[in-house]
Amino acid sequence: MKSGYTAVVGRANAGKSTLINVLVGEKIAIVSPKPQTTRDRILGVLTEEDAQIVFVDTPGIYRSANALSDMMMRTAETSAKDVDLVLYVHDGHKGISEEDISLMKKYKNFGIPMMIAYTKTDIMPEEKIPADAKLLFEAGIDCDVCPVSARKGKNIAKLKALILERLPEGDKLFPDDVVSDKSEKFMIAEIMREKILLKYDKEIPHGVAVLINKFEKREGKNLYDIDLDIICEKPNHKAILIGKQGKALKETLSFARQGMEEFLEAKVFLTAYIKVRDDWRDKANLLKEYGYEDDQNLVLCCQKGSCTFCDCCCNLFHSFSSCRLSANLPCKIRCKDQGDYCCDRNQIHIVFQLHLPPLLVVSTLL
Repeated sequence: MKSGYTAVVGRANAGKSTLINVLVGEKIAIVSPKPQTTRDRILGVLTEEDAQIVFVDTPGIYRSANALSDMMMRTAETSAKDVDLVLYVHDGHKGISEEDISLMKKYKNFGIPMMIAYTKTDIMPEEKIPADAKLLFEAGIDCDVCPVSARKGKNIAKLKALILERLPEGDKLFPDDVVSDKSEKFMIAEIMREKILLKYDKEIPHGVAVLINKFEKREGKNLYDIDLDIICEKPNHKAILIGKQGKALKETLSFARQGMEEFLEAKVFLTAYIKVRDDWRDKANLLKEYGYEDDQNLVLCCQKGSCTFCDCCCNLFHSFSSCRLSANLPCKIRCKDQGDYCCDRNQIHIVFQLHLPPLLVVSTLL
């Protein structure tokens, strides 16, 4: 069977997350018309009888303005270096600029097979497609171009087939029932942020983070209690988020609650607080607190697994086990030099115990 990783890269607002959601058949990533909606690297897993494609959704390439966007740009680049295929998503109706060609060449030079998904073809003249394909060829970008429309479902099956042609033979990387590496709690925070992006204009949505304080299902009931903080950068942003007599916030929370209930297939009791943290996007300690950690020291292990150990942990672990055996780890860990373990130590202990000698397990986890 075919299996492998496909990094989905491209400029901001090109339609990467929408395309992945359609390919996987599930809501893996939030979408909005605003650039840089995606902040994290997110895996979306498409499993079929004889194939499995792991899509790596990455932040859109955009002009950097703060430490958060710097981190996002590094994530976009490093995520495309340890995969089997790079799928460059280009917004077709905007045409092709010199900057577009430069970015495509940059990813092509990684030495990894690459193809281009030419998106939003439902809102552009069809005669533009061959002209743009010719322009790419003349610029030295000699890879397949597949015109698609995620919104209309046009050529989605063809794109999937072209991706599978380029993936290696191998075992499944994830169990059949896994569609993403992200937790329900992560998606709830993302849904809240998505609704803020859709509700508010200009700079405010980009300066917002969502921190989940409580995410619990009531015993014996199909009901979740969710308590969260909405972080903004300035007091006047807080006032705008709340709105006159709290109207804007009430509408946004109602909008978000509906999205959460649809995602969880359960009722939601939602409580939210708005807090101001000045210029949090430029403060490393706050970025880490809100879940935005730099991936520059993490790798997709052996270019196949999804355990994303840093180099020293990856080398230690894989000297005693196979890459495929670690692929189902739902978390990241950092070595002691990085200062912390960011996932469940019991989970790590179980995996290490399966593959390491007992004495080494103890010394590794101490």
